[in-house]
Formats: sequence, C-alpha cells, structure tokens
Amino acid sequence: MRIKLTQTRFWRAALCTVSISMCTLAAAQNTTAGNTASALMGSADTTGDHGTTPKSHDAAYVIGVDDVLAINVWKEPEVSKTVPVRSDGKISLPLAGEVQASGMTPRQLELDLSRRLASYISQPEVTVIVEEIKSQKFNILGQVAKPGAYPIANNPTVLDAIALAGGFRDFAKQKSIYVLRRNPDGTESRMSFNYKDMIKGKNVDQNVKLQPNDTIVVP
Repeated sequence: MRIKLTQTRFWRAALCTVSISMCTLAAAQNTTAGNTASALMGSADTTGDHGTTPKSHDAAYVIGVDDVLAINVWKEPEVSKTVPVRSDGKISLPLAGEVQASGMTPRQLELDLSRRLASYISQPEVTVIVEEIKSQKFNILGQVAKPGAYPIANNPTVLDAIALAGGFRDFAKQKSIYVLRRNPDGTESRMSFNYKDMIKGKNVDQNVKLQPNDTIVVP
C-alpha cells in the first residue's frame, strides 16, 4: 500500500509539472505573437510627417468663379488659407498677393503659387483642393417653388433638383418634365422625365445625373 501511494503521489507531481510547463510555454508564445503584431502594425504606419494621406483632386477640373479653394503650404500655416474665387476670377493669398485662379486647373494653380512664394519661402510645397464647387450650375424653370440656378454638388439627379427647388407648384405637369442639355458639338438634346412614373419605380433610368448648364423645365 505504501509503495502504491508513493507512486500515485509521484505521478500527480509529474502531471502538475508538465501542466505548469505547458502554461508557461503558451504564455511565452502569446507574448511573442503580441510583440510581432505590434511591430507589424508599427511598420504599416506610412503616413509620414504629414499625418494623413493628402486628399487628391481632379487634375482635369477647371476652377471657376465662386469656387472655394483650400490652399495648403506645407509648414506655413500663416500662408495656408481657405479662400473663395472672387467675381473677377482672382484669389488673395499672403505673400503671393492677387492671383488669377479662374480658368486654371488645381495643378496649374499649385505651380503658379509655388513660383510666386519661392521669393519668400525655400522650396514651397503647395497643395490646392477645390473644397466647394459653386461655379458649375444647373437651371430649373417653370412650375416649381423656387426656380433658378443651383450649384452642382454631390452629383445631383433630376429628383434632387426638384427637391432643391422646393417641389412642384399646384398646376405643374409632372408627367411632362424635360431636361435640356447642350452637347459638345453645340447641338441640344432633350430628355423626358415623368415624375409620376419615377415615384412608382418605373423608368428609373430617366433620373439622370445633371451636368453643368443643364436646364430642367417643369411645364
């Protein structure tokens, strides 16, 4: 009996030792994995000195009157400004003075500002972003609450335009609306829009996205 009891205690002690060793090994593996993950996350941070990836702009867009521009000169907060394009097509910027912006792309304006600022700042890095597009507009005429010209922003559709104009007046012919669009070759196309069908889910393709200078007519 004494021999059996001694053997039993031996095996219990051996099992406890193995269990403790396995727990220690698992903890070490978890610590190593955590350190590896932290290292990988740290190496993945590629934002650099600027902190965030700069917002890109459409290189083909042509700046117009009333557009709002965010101009950033790296490490020069006194010069960096958000400015509107005035009715004469110009903007005012510290050190650069009066600068023609209308008719230029953001990239062209960046190069022009860099050239002007080079007399005051060593190797200026200029970024121009069009924050608000107000120069490109569409028109809505006829039996709506607020006819007129509206800026194109966020890719508005015909339905969006009707909502912006305050909806229909009492005697609007909601089945006979149309959009007039000037084509690149100078001709004009006419696209029908049946509001009654649209709200029933019919002919949804007629709810086109508007382009600059489109005119919506609500008879």
